Amino acid sequence: MYISNYRPRCEAVFIFFLVFLLFCVARLFYIQLFRSNYLAGIAKKQHSLYVELEPTRGTIYDRNLKPQAFNIPVDSVYISPNEIKDKDKEAIIAKLVPILNVDTAYLRDRINRKKSFIWLARKITPEQSVAIKKLNTRGIGLIKESRRSYPNGYLASHIVGFAGMDNSGQEGLELSCDSFLKGVAGWALFLRDARQKKLDLWERMVLPKDGYDLVLTIDEVIQYIAERELDKAFKTYHAKGGSIVVMDPHTGAILALASRPTFDLNIRSNISKDLIRDRAITDMFEPGSVFKIVTASAALEEKKVTEEDKFFCENGQYRVGSHILHDHTSHGWLTFREVVEQSSNIGTVKVAQILGPDTVYKYIKLFGFGTKTGIDLPGEISGSTKPPRAWSKISIAAIPIGQEVGVTAIQLASAISVVANGGQLMKPYLIKEIRDKQGEVIEEFGPRLVNKVISLDTSNRLKKILTGVVEEGTGKMAKMEGFTAAGKTGTGQKLEPNGTYSHSKFFASFIGFAPAEDPMLTIVVCLDEPHPYYGGVVAAPVFKSVAGDVIKYIRSSQESREAVAYNAH
Repeated sequence: MYISNYRPRCEAVFIFFLVFLLFCVARLFYIQLFRSNYLAGIAKKQHSLYVELEPTRGTIYDRNLKPQAFNIPVDSVYISPNEIKDKDKEAIIAKLVPILNVDTAYLRDRINRKKSFIWLARKITPEQSVAIKKLNTRGIGLIKESRRSYPNGYLASHIVGFAGMDNSGQEGLELSCDSFLKGVAGWALFLRDARQKKLDLWERMVLPKDGYDLVLTIDEVIQYIAERELDKAFKTYHAKGGSIVVMDPHTGAILALASRPTFDLNIRSNISKDLIRDRAITDMFEPGSVFKIVTASAALEEKKVTEEDKFFCENGQYRVGSHILHDHTSHGWLTFREVVEQSSNIGTVKVAQILGPDTVYKYIKLFGFGTKTGIDLPGEISGSTKPPRAWSKISIAAIPIGQEVGVTAIQLASAISVVANGGQLMKPYLIKEIRDKQGEVIEEFGPRLVNKVISLDTSNRLKKILTGVVEEGTGKMAKMEGFTAAGKTGTGQKLEPNGTYSHSKFFASFIGFAPAEDPMLTIVVCLDEPHPYYGGVVAAPVFKSVAGDVIKYIRSSQESREAVAYNAH
């Protein structure tokens, strides 16, 4: 009886295991044939970590290969929420808040997402990295990235600009040259162990391509001198803003360019657009008397006047149409040379009336006004000029003396360089070379002629007149000991909201070059609403200090190089 009952039971158990075995085999076939790719993908995700490999952004150097911007290695912290148990999340958040200095809500939001990779904080400090490593928490890791560093802080901030968190340029050369500097990202699949910790082993990898380096035309020392003196004037005269440009007149190479107010490239939290704005290329203003170099050049080039031709300056009042024109000081008879030296509005307008609107406008355009210079920086404006058909009856008494026109500091630098270099309008530029990480030159930039404006004879004659402005005229405060200088002062009235000229708001400027007989550099100094407001009083001394120190520095550098070359032989 017992045996007869045992046999059916054995058969039942056998059949059960047979069916179970067949089910398992069928399941394995189903998985192998229909689910293998899906499951292999899950396994791959569990044991592989996709990481984008950031390229090293190119370094920005000055002309002497002193770095102005470069990358330094830093850590970024990420989290893999799928690897963290729900019961552990609040404890992890409590540990991370004091380390990363972020809100609890921010961390809770990211740790509760159903993802395998989320950034928690990018480019953290070394102290934060050490603290994260000490946590030794599953699901939290560090990845090496790089952060942009600007060793000189405020210096050349408007030229260099800055890059954002993702190493993409946002201002200045960092923006305009981003395609050269940024490079191309790579990627890698890193292997992870059973506990999901990243191993120093990779399955596949595409190496990043580092960005190119920039070598600029600016000189760190000249930039410092220019910014130092501009800053003094900006603060001393309580100006609303200011800018300075130092240029090689023969090539168009920018040796220094700065604006005030300014900002530290390494501290960019809560900085306003007013601080970031590069006033030398973005601010348009009526230039006032510095614009008289256009009228003077046209008169000499067209052979309408000579230096000794005399003009009656109406003792300070001259009617043109319905407008009465004034001089800042009453003058009787002045030679053309004295008209420029004493900055007589009336004498200049009488010269312009001889030339006529068409000729005046022709030279305005030849000097580059009303057109962008094409400098390498983003945000440049073209200024404002109007053709003779749009002139009013009194425009001939306004435009030749720098009213009813809008210019930028960089345009003035190019214009005064025409007089300094013998009559040629050169394109201003900031980038000397683009190099790869091995130092090989990828692209080289040099002088570029825009057009021929005046003859060498006219240039030489005007140089002597502008030297007289500094020696005997309105620019005496630009006179230096040991060096000659030439230039022109300007005090332009600003417009009020109702369209009338202000009697309390002025734009003061000085444009010039030195040494006068063989110019090494041109300098433009502009101050917005200084107190006092005369260009010869507030801007000319800045020119004097910058020109004197820069010429000494350049000559000293040349002597040092010659001495090194001599000793080498």
